Amino acid sequence: MNNKLILKIKKTYDAKDLPLPKYMSKGAAGIDLYAKVDEDVVIKPGEIKLIGTGIMIQLPEGYEAQIRPRSGLALNNGITMLNSPGTIDSDYRGEIKLILINFGKIDFIVKRGLRIAQMIINKVEIPEIIEVDELDETLRGKNGFGHTGL
Repeated sequence: MNNKLILKIKKTYDAKDLPLPKYMSKGAAGIDLYAKVDEDVVIKPGEIKLIGTGIMIQLPEGYEAQIRPRSGLALNNGITMLNSPGTIDSDYRGEIKLILINFGKIDFIVKRGLRIAQMIINKVEIPEIIEVDELDETLRGKNGFGHTGL
């Protein structure tokens, strides 16, 4: 009996030349995703661009994929994802696309095949949703933003 989680990946017709996403080290939690652009895409400081990855995935029910920025791009170039982390639901079958933003001071060029994000696979618990009139009290209560100080 095989209990290993299977991630099915299908490339888009225009991404056959790109490598499959892969883990870049034995201990990596994230699978690196590649940019699928037909020509270099310039992202100017403060600009937002939608960049395709050339892949579609099939996750088992009860799982999600989180798409996160790559730390090196963020630190060295100010490139991150605007909706980080992005969530890919188990029933989504379209191409994974990333909303990149340039918080850096200079133009950033996205080239075909550049590793631009990472994908983490997580189990998702789906709770029963019920409406109640009251919630249990806690010591914290309604204290939120900054309530514990700096």
